[in-house]
Amino acid sequence: MRLMLTAISSMVLNFAIASHAAQAQQVQEAPLRAHLAFLSDDLLEGRGTGQRGGDIAVRYLETQAAAMGLVQMPGANGYRQTVTLVGSQTLGSSQLRFETNKGTLSPVLGADIVYGSSNGKADNDFDAPLVFVGYGVRASEERWDDFKGVNLKGKLLVMMVNDPQPTTVEPNRFGGKALTYYGRWTYKFEEAARQGAAGVLLIHTTPSASYAWNVPQTSFSHERFSLGKHGNNDNSGNALEGWIQEDSAKALFAAAGQDLDALRAQAETREFKPVAIDARIHVSLRSTVRKVEQQNVIGMVPGKDAKLKDQAVLYSAHWDHLGMVQEPGKPAQIWNGAVDNASGAAALLAMAQAAVTHPAKRTQIFLWPAAEEPGLLGSAFYVQHPLWPLAKTAADLNLDSMNFVGKTQDIGVAGSEHSSLFNSATSVAKKMGLRIAPSVPDLGGAFFRADHFNFVRAGVPAFNVGSAVFSGDGSFAFDHDAEQEAAQMKAFKKDYHTPRDRYNPAWDLSGMVQQAQFTLNLGYAVANDAALPVWNKEGSYKRVAR
Repeated sequence: MRLMLTAISSMVLNFAIASHAAQAQQVQEAPLRAHLAFLSDDLLEGRGTGQRGGDIAVRYLETQAAAMGLVQMPGANGYRQTVTLVGSQTLGSSQLRFETNKGTLSPVLGADIVYGSSNGKADNDFDAPLVFVGYGVRASEERWDDFKGVNLKGKLLVMMVNDPQPTTVEPNRFGGKALTYYGRWTYKFEEAARQGAAGVLLIHTTPSASYAWNVPQTSFSHERFSLGKHGNNDNSGNALEGWIQEDSAKALFAAAGQDLDALRAQAETREFKPVAIDARIHVSLRSTVRKVEQQNVIGMVPGKDAKLKDQAVLYSAHWDHLGMVQEPGKPAQIWNGAVDNASGAAALLAMAQAAVTHPAKRTQIFLWPAAEEPGLLGSAFYVQHPLWPLAKTAADLNLDSMNFVGKTQDIGVAGSEHSSLFNSATSVAKKMGLRIAPSVPDLGGAFFRADHFNFVRAGVPAFNVGSAVFSGDGSFAFDHDAEQEAAQMKAFKKDYHTPRDRYNPAWDLSGMVQQAQFTLNLGYAVANDAALPVWNKEGSYKRVAR
């Protein structure tokens, strides 16, 4: 009888342990708030890429990872993965002018035009003819090709941002009202390089870009970064890439005998072909160029299932912001980036602390990518050089710019609908008493603007969980004082990417804890499921990843 009771007790204990391990531990607000306050403190000087404050952030993250017991990843240097970047800063001695039959146009750097290089060279000098290429898009699935096989090597390409607009006949072409990756400036610059162009200029309008001129103006006034040479990555960027104000572009085209509005109308059709512009650009671009080593921070909680532990769920949140920023005519300021993205980095630490004592069946990986702000570079490097096989990476759940206003009745899962993660997220939300936030058109291309997108491009199901900034108006149903809290969230959009994004001790972090808990719960659901997440349709990730 004693042996039987012992055996039964052992079975009950083992069941309890297995059941306990299958559940996510509670994310605690106190450590999350402490991490957030520290990571956004002036001491870290905004955690800028290639700046001292960024180095302090890395040291803090790896120290916390070690203290809480995260296991180091095979192939990592402790809790670090080194990412080599090339930094480039356009100098004021640079010169750019356009020659037309009606004379010379010299747009003012900053006011009329912004530009830089991404090919890693300090000196870029060239003279090139101009070609208008519409949206600059090649999309076989949309039966669209703005280049039509024209040889554009050595030409300066002028493009529109956004993507071809929906029509009455084709209301869903290129995602309808939503922005696709073809509309993003990153795609435009990538395509210009693939065409062998001498350079590329994007025509800025606030509606098409979804932001005002000050955004590219600020970006190009800072040091810009690109991935350095790693293996097959030859750092083949553009000798010149930038933006030109719409009024300046209209004046340039008029001087060359062209009507920009008429050309843009032509570019809304599949029949459009590149149009040679009777003008030339003369460029003398001078830049300071330096090699910069940054660190992805990474650690894991090994899985406990003998068969499933070689598969992993990955959580990510970038640690960097814009750092110490020197704007023209102003003293240097600290851009602390409390919401973007000390919030996500802090939440990930609190989630890891909850996870270390409660392993799931699959391994759980916690990744803090570097250099997200310059163009998702740290996560791009990780995907090129994964420390865990991507084929055995079940999903990436990303946190960026989290809810600092208060608890909600719903959760945003935009992007999850492309895979079975949506069903998992819906189930987790229901268990937490949450609704899935209503879908809103992704007018600003938010799906393509966070680190999860690099995993999507590599075929890993991924999405950004409940972004506070980019989720769209009305996607948060706040528990208390809903109208006031929604207004507070909306108001933050004016502080996004400004020195005003600072930590406030009065913030109600209950919503941030809720968001982190949902993400961790979803991670556990995926980590303990019998099957890996799948894309809804074969090859669908290739469509959303373009």
